[in-house]
Amino acid sequence: METTRLSLLSLLPFLLLAIAAEATGGELSTYIVHVQAEENRVFGTPDDRKTWYHSFLPEHGRLVHAYHHVASGFAARLTRPELEAVSAMPGFLSATRARTYTTLTTHTPEFLGLNLEQGRRNYTSEFGAGVIVGVIDSGIFPDHPSFSDDGMPPPPAKWKGRCDFNRTSCNNKLIGARNFVSTLNDPNGTSARVPPIDDFGHGTHTASTAAGAVVPGANVLGHALGTAAGMAARAHIAMYKVCDLNGGCKTSDMLAGVDAAVGDGCDVISMSLAGPSVAFHLDPMAIGTFGAIEKGIFLGNGAYFQGESLYQPNAGVHGAFYPLVSAGASGKPLAEFCGNGSLDGFDVKGKIVLCELTRNITAMNQGQVVLSAGGLGMILANQFAQGYDTLADENVLPSSSVDYLASAAIKLYLSSTANPVAHIGFRGTVLGTSPAPSIVYFSSRGPSRQGTGVLKPDITGPGVNVLAAWPFQIGPPSAPVLPGPTFNIISGTSMSTPHLAGIAALIKSKHPDWSPAAIKSAMMTTADITDRSGNPILNEQRVAANLFATGAGHVNPMKAADPGLVYDITPEDYIGYLCSMYTSQQVSVIARRPIDCLTTVVISDRLLNYPSISVAFPASWNSTAPVVVRRKVKNVGEVPSVYYAAIDMPSSAVSVDVYPTELEFIEANQEVIFSVYVWPRQIGARVVQGALRWVSEKHIVRSPISVTFA
Repeated sequence: METTRLSLLSLLPFLLLAIAAEATGGELSTYIVHVQAEENRVFGTPDDRKTWYHSFLPEHGRLVHAYHHVASGFAARLTRPELEAVSAMPGFLSATRARTYTTLTTHTPEFLGLNLEQGRRNYTSEFGAGVIVGVIDSGIFPDHPSFSDDGMPPPPAKWKGRCDFNRTSCNNKLIGARNFVSTLNDPNGTSARVPPIDDFGHGTHTASTAAGAVVPGANVLGHALGTAAGMAARAHIAMYKVCDLNGGCKTSDMLAGVDAAVGDGCDVISMSLAGPSVAFHLDPMAIGTFGAIEKGIFLGNGAYFQGESLYQPNAGVHGAFYPLVSAGASGKPLAEFCGNGSLDGFDVKGKIVLCELTRNITAMNQGQVVLSAGGLGMILANQFAQGYDTLADENVLPSSSVDYLASAAIKLYLSSTANPVAHIGFRGTVLGTSPAPSIVYFSSRGPSRQGTGVLKPDITGPGVNVLAAWPFQIGPPSAPVLPGPTFNIISGTSMSTPHLAGIAALIKSKHPDWSPAAIKSAMMTTADITDRSGNPILNEQRVAANLFATGAGHVNPMKAADPGLVYDITPEDYIGYLCSMYTSQQVSVIARRPIDCLTTVVISDRLLNYPSISVAFPASWNSTAPVVVRRKVKNVGEVPSVYYAAIDMPSSAVSVDVYPTELEFIEANQEVIFSVYVWPRQIGARVVQGALRWVSEKHIVRSPISVTFA
């Protein structure tokens, strides 16, 4: 499992960002330009606004995207001197150079408790009915059965989108599909109606995870056999293609996709694309979202280790011992990682090769290097940073991924004998393994760099070895072509995001009047803080994960649909909070309207009504007075009801009190304010974490608390 973040209008994981060198001189680059019209100017139509945008540009044909719903401005191709000229024009607010981001289940619904009803798989529920999930990704393969509309009603009347596939490809499940890859735009800046086919696979996978239809017999190379279904199987899907065939996604295109999704009437946005932490007013996605599988390895000394892989052939290394060699023994650069050319001239023919896992070379590429050098099989060994996490990857030869403990033992065996041997045994798919859930090594970690008073990440969801729809056959050419639709098992924060987006759609379908903040609160305050065995959720080193890894915990969809209390936040609250951090002009960029922070009710992080609490004491703190955090909860559960406060703080370094200690509700949607008092008691602690629980007869509403010391 892994962590992801739930933002105001979408769910955003954090992936690798590739930033091109800053353009200089006369070189054209894409910039996102934020502008603000004078107060008395009215735009009758989107074309009127686009005409105004054109007035900022040196010539026609420079406009890439015009934004109408979640940003006030446009994307355009400009040189640096031209940008400087634009910045001097009336109405200009700011500009940022477009970055290029990269994209980084049969059993997860059951794991999350979504498909059990009287012992039968409840795949025919109304989960997500009437909700539209907009997916911002690499396109979609519309003919996959995960996007069948069998039994689906027409889209809601509010749907305003379009389908750029042929008439038979879109239906009552896949109701919209548009292409925003900027290289496809015509000289007039209008998106060409090129079908948003998924050449990469990522968008098809995430869309089916969030809201895919029921598909029996789903498997990958014979593994993980089961019935595939998205989190919100009855929700509608709209795809907005913003990534090219290499998985590169420009922020300008991403913002255009979000802008269109909001305008088209999407209820939930799933976007498995993002980058590093930057100031909110410089982050197009912050601006836009504000407005919106196992093997066994046997060594010659009798040792046995479990591993994982998707490709498990019946022949090859199975059942027999073969020489074992370490790729690092070749002595060439990148040899230990089985980099390109690193095994040339090194005798690995007919042998099993030990390679080390690295983020810079894919497992498939490592396997190709071993295979081309004559290797028979590959063991992919974790380094310390990857710990106990192993992933089920496809490959071109028999291979197995092993954890760091097994890696160390295999290396010790290699150094202790002159003729090391090994064989790989196959066990197929193994379910119900422990610990689960746990936090994977590549999962995003907090704290937030931009808003230290808001605890991040927010919540954890399934993201490892997730089976979902795929547009084409996977595996080596020698792998048998199985009948039926194609699927793939992959891992990443990109897989966690659509799970959470789908669950948000479930809640939205049950509570259509709830705000995005209320939905996020429901998911966070009902999250599980233990694994299936009742033990603390562990990280990749198999030690208890802290709040900077788990957030509020692992999502529990059934509890989230009935949270009892919610912490709600209005857009104006967010503006007040942003005014405590940024200038009026910077906040205006995010709000898409003139904001004067001098006349705005400024809200500090201690007053922002977030479902979690984060307090930071500076090194110079010497006051005996506590830090006071105020929150307001709304009753969305039973009435009358009484909730009692319980504080879970495991350290004597901090004292936490709450007042009042009881909250009484006599009517629905009644709101009550309470205060949390935090005193530092012991100098020397760095981070102390716990929780506040509001407990009634039927509900437990839990808010994580993180206290840090500089």
